[in-house]
Amino acid sequence: MSEPALHVVTGAFGYSGRYIAERLLASGHHVRTLTNSGERENAFQGRVEIRPLDFKHADKLAQSLRGASVLYNTYWVRFNHKQFKFADAVRNTQTLFKAAMKAGVPRVVHVSITNPSENSPLEYFSGKATLERSLRESGLSYAVLRPTVLFGGADILINNIAWALRRFPVFGVFGKGDYRLQPMHVQDFADLAIEQGRRTENAVIDGIGPETFTYRELVKTIGEIIGCPRPIMSIPPWLGCAFGAIMGKCVGDVMITRDEIAGLMGDLLYTQSLPAGQTRLTDWARDHADTLGQLYASELARRRDRKTGYEKL
Repeated sequence: MSEPALHVVTGAFGYSGRYIAERLLASGHHVRTLTNSGERENAFQGRVEIRPLDFKHADKLAQSLRGASVLYNTYWVRFNHKQFKFADAVRNTQTLFKAAMKAGVPRVVHVSITNPSENSPLEYFSGKATLERSLRESGLSYAVLRPTVLFGGADILINNIAWALRRFPVFGVFGKGDYRLQPMHVQDFADLAIEQGRRTENAVIDGIGPETFTYRELVKTIGEIIGCPRPIMSIPPWLGCAFGAIMGKCVGDVMITRDEIAGLMGDLLYTQSLPAGQTRLTDWARDHADTLGQLYASELARRRDRKTGYEKL
């Protein structure tokens, strides 16, 4: 009997990487993760092989990728911080692509974002566009997945909207709140990644779910489902950013950034593509109404604490 194929996932103890790894294991594959959180609590019980995500030693990175059938790359940062920068994430990912080339990895499934553009003034979107170009120019067979907002499990945005609705008497949306989102369930996204890992043709796919909401509609819907409907008021973006900064200090996190507000209001989390996922946010939220938003999900806590599982941070 032949050995199971090796699949490498960056960040299998994180968010989307965890679900990709789970799907791969269920399919009988040998899964290796590249991670800086090798001691983090996880549900894999030693079934996932651990190697360091060491961008400073490209040769060791290539060695960790040697023999892999597919590399699934979920590595990125959400905002600039004193501990991490978009520019560093771009360089690090380019190092990862070069290591994959050196190791002879035949297929890369890379997580990007909807509507990336190298001309964007927003580093998140321009950095993702730069990496898409780097991957195209590498000569590697690739699938680029462009999710909008992922929900389910230990997500941040949907969970923290519910968290705020549970705790505050009103909810402020930036401007009119008429900019759109198309949330995709993280398990649907993992299924899409696995499907693209099996293919050989180059592809770029928008990772969107079957429902489209304006931001105002999204907040209203979540509030009603969890039993915390709130008045929704329009506020200037600068005020929303200031309030987010104050609340961020209270919870020890970065709740929202100016760039994230600009991306939302610029309708950059909306596309006209057909849905790539089938799970409806409204159905999932009803099934999890009792727990959704009970705990705050902290981006910085996940980066500072490399031992606790995501669901507890």
